[in-house]
Amino acid sequence: MKGFLVPLSVKPEKKSEYLKNISLLTKNSGRLFLIAGDQKIEHANDDFFGSNITPEDNDPEHLFKIAAASEGGVLATHLGLISKYGNDYRNLPYIVKINGRTNLNKEDQNSSKPFWKVEDIINFKKQSGLKIAGIGYTIYLGGAYEAKMLSQAAKAIFQAHQAGLAAIIWIYPRGKNIKEENIHTIAGAAGVAACIDADFVKVKYPYGIKDKKEIAKKFQEVTTAAGRSKIICVGGNKQPAKEILTFLNLQLEIGHSSGLAIGRNLHQRPLEEATRLARAISAMILRNASLVEAEKIYLTKKPALKKKPNGKFLGLF
Repeated sequence: MKGFLVPLSVKPEKKSEYLKNISLLTKNSGRLFLIAGDQKIEHANDDFFGSNITPEDNDPEHLFKIAAASEGGVLATHLGLISKYGNDYRNLPYIVKINGRTNLNKEDQNSSKPFWKVEDIINFKKQSGLKIAGIGYTIYLGGAYEAKMLSQAAKAIFQAHQAGLAAIIWIYPRGKNIKEENIHTIAGAAGVAACIDADFVKVKYPYGIKDKKEIAKKFQEVTTAAGRSKIICVGGNKQPAKEILTFLNLQLEIGHSSGLAIGRNLHQRPLEEATRLARAISAMILRNASLVEAEKIYLTKKPALKKKPNGKFLGLF
């Protein structure tokens, strides 16, 4: 597997299972294209219904349709949605997010409790037969619950590795007087994730800085601080597709990131457009396609999807 050493926390008899799961997640590229569906809890319905959001997005299955047509994307969401829709999307690789919280309590945005144990995910994988390759966990650094969340996440990662599953950590510095998009602060968070044995680490990226190349160069502090844990950047607020691809190119080529975790920038678009964008992103991350190639993929429209009488889609496009 390109760029991956098996952590010593993986049992020797589970080494092949771990490598199989990493291969499934990265398509043997060593990079990860994560389609974030955990926002169904994290952002309630704010990101799925409203102006400038396709009506398709209010239906949770929209996430699965995009991931299925993405040519390499991994869907990260909570167990309930996978349980409800997984049988219709058995070829998808999944990351099961095991903790979360909504955005309704504005006074407590720095805590997130686990819903399921890693043992539950292992049992669900066996029972369902789905391609569950790992678990996901969000940590907020800097708040009153930091120590508890770190402890819970570290244990979950160890238990996942013991079973041969991968572990992806969402880690965000957040709290009073903390600058969430300060690269030095983000680098510190990346180092924390490495210390608890994360395989991939999802962090914020300072999209608002005007000098895009310079900020990508400075972002090397983050990817270096993560050591052998691999960094993937969040997709950020809604941006034009060309901007998304331009930033991704800089993150990969200059910042030395190992992929992208994208949510609203993908699922808020109609399925046809979201599919083109997903395939462009997939080509850059998994096949090292150039920015020019990716833009061409995004701009190439395909015929509309056809439905079977039962409402299922025939083929992809």
